[in-house]
Amino acid sequence: MSNDADAIVSAIIAKWCAGFATLDAAALSSLYSRNAFFFGSNPKLYRGRDGVADYVNGLPRWRNPSATFFDVQAAHAGPDLINMGATINFDLAGERPDLVVKMSWVIMREDGDWKIVNHHASAKAPLI
Repeated sequence: MSNDADAIVSAIIAKWCAGFATLDAAALSSLYSRNAFFFGSNPKLYRGRDGVADYVNGLPRWRNPSATFFDVQAAHAGPDLINMGATINFDLAGERPDLVVKMSWVIMREDGDWKIVNHHASAKAPLI
């Protein structure tokens, strides 16, 4: 089952990175569940696809953003549920220092497709 989870997560990551590279709110929000909870880089909890789109549309318009996922771990938590944890390096082409964050997603099957139902980003630096 692990290989299946890895393949599903890899496909979502590829679409997510492509959407982030153009800050395409419609493309990114389409990867999320209609009932998604989304904690990004600010304290606000965004909800649903409209919330994800609002978050993306509120980001600075960097010229050439990119995201690289590494140390990706994925595992089925049930037949229609996948947990994912990773570290992401956000390269903002010198417009600000790179951001390195921890990311976790809960991905579920919704209407026959895999969607992110919970997205949580947090600082890589230790808090304690």
